[in-house]
Amino acid sequence: MNLDKGVIIMAAPTGARLGQGDHPNLPISAKEIAHEALRCSKAGAAMIHVHVRDDEGAHSLDAGRYQELVTAIRTEVGDALIPQITTEAVGKYKPDGMMSPVLNLFPDAVSIALREIMPDRDWEAHALEAFEWMHENAVWPQFILYDADDVRRFRALQDAGSIPFKVPYLLFVLGRYTVGQVSDPSDLDPFLEALGDGPPIRWGMCAFGAAEHDCVRRAIALGGDVRVGFENNRLLPGGGVAEYTADLVALASRAAAEAGRHRLTAAELRSLIPEWIGGE
Repeated sequence: MNLDKGVIIMAAPTGARLGQGDHPNLPISAKEIAHEALRCSKAGAAMIHVHVRDDEGAHSLDAGRYQELVTAIRTEVGDALIPQITTEAVGKYKPDGMMSPVLNLFPDAVSIALREIMPDRDWEAHALEAFEWMHENAVWPQFILYDADDVRRFRALQDAGSIPFKVPYLLFVLGRYTVGQVSDPSDLDPFLEALGDGPPIRWGMCAFGAAEHDCVRRAIALGGDVRVGFENNRLLPGGGVAEYTADLVALASRAAAEAGRHRLTAAELRSLIPEWIGGE
């Protein structure tokens, strides 16, 4: 279970796959993402999950582009948001390439899909070294898990002493990146059942389609955190189209208030992260 009564609301405005043909306000450039970051901060987000693109608009893990983006966000919002870079492979990067921006930038936070950083036993030692490096350098990872098998695999790594973080952070992805994907609140159940009892963790979730907000409300009610935004969904609960990712953040903020859960600010979250990372 999560270890306090606060809820983390994360914004994910861009993703690796979509473009402005999918939504005209999906931000691509550093300037566009920074402007969206300000809107999301005002709407209640404490974190922003960010992606960068190359000159052709394709997914990139270029450290220089990430540095430009993080600088633009901090110029726009100061300390009001924690930027989280991604290591998403998108079938383009191998595990060593995935870690390149992390090793170059020492970011505050990073998301890592367990099945991408550790696709098979040949990459297991590399992944565990990466986890140790992040722990030693106070880089806060969010482990992305796509199904109950991923959860069981993570728990096995914890039991083996291979996860060095005191309170690991898990993000459950309810569904898949497919055309017409619609998640359901019940999609959360297999993740939580596989999690069971064990060492402490913190968890959040993201979902697809018009039922995103129903999933958000259920996760918040169960003590979880939420990630919302155009990366996974552009629809409002009634089926209309959101104007900005910030609109979805505002809905999540309202759901937290209705559930009686305190919405963590970026400053409050920063004060908690060192304890969750752990150390000597």
